[in-house]
Amino acid sequence: MSNERVGGVRTLSEQMERVSTIGITGVVAFVTLSAAGIAMDVGKVFVISWVAFAAMALGAWLGGRADATNAHRLVWGYGLASGAMITSAAIFLLPQAMGLGQAAGSPRLGGIGVAAGIAVGYSAHTISHRLTHLDVSFDVSAVEITAHALSAGLIIGLVYGSMPELGLLLGLAIISHKGPAGYAAARRLTRANKSPSALLLPAAGVGIAAIPASLLSLSDVPAVNAVVFGFAAGIFLHVAMDFLPNCEAGSEIDEVVSLQEDAHHLLDELRTHAVGSTALGVVAVVAAWALL
Repeated sequence: MSNERVGGVRTLSEQMERVSTIGITGVVAFVTLSAAGIAMDVGKVFVISWVAFAAMALGAWLGGRADATNAHRLVWGYGLASGAMITSAAIFLLPQAMGLGQAAGSPRLGGIGVAAGIAVGYSAHTISHRLTHLDVSFDVSAVEITAHALSAGLIIGLVYGSMPELGLLLGLAIISHKGPAGYAAARRLTRANKSPSALLLPAAGVGIAAIPASLLSLSDVPAVNAVVFGFAAGIFLHVAMDFLPNCEAGSEIDEVVSLQEDAHHLLDELRTHAVGSTALGVVAVVAAWALL
């Protein structure tokens, strides 16, 4: 492929170089903030941030090297992650939101926050998807994932900064989707002849937002905190539901299966795997909560 510009559009080699620079810049920022985080004693957020980075980076590396996407691997990755996230939001964040609402005079305040979080998460996801139909110079998938990582990191930082007694289980379960998300995104980038190294930025995004946010304190007003915790629960519930394995026609999993023989039978088989993987994700978090 020629290295000359055509109509002002970057060539593939230029795009890959640019993407690598963006990814490395994100990693440098993350490492710098991590060093500051250690000095400021934000241990739990530090651990969650690095687990998120390692999970997405590993998933992206595997996805970039894979010759084809394994449908069973996608289903189990998505199912385990979504089940763990739904359960974590339900047993850690929702009770906190309702309890703060009760302290403020009405548990419905927490419910308002949940509704707002789900609505905002859905709206942002739907509107940002429209960018995929525009001819832009940057990779839209990487931008969407980065925006999600930064918003998730902001919420994780605020929650742990305000409730330091929360255990690591909540944060680790919430970022459990990073591995399968990185794998799937890397496959999409590779099929589009783009470098998966772009995903280093969203991999670092949780920590870039979470570490500074953990130094902030929420309002001492229970009503405000109820809405904030409810909003956090709603955002994570939206993400979790978005990761529920979709084995219907036209889905990402269907696209993978359609490349194989006996696709219809395999898609039916994967529906059972989808249910089993999601249920196992739920059970794993409940068991960890009961044991820890």
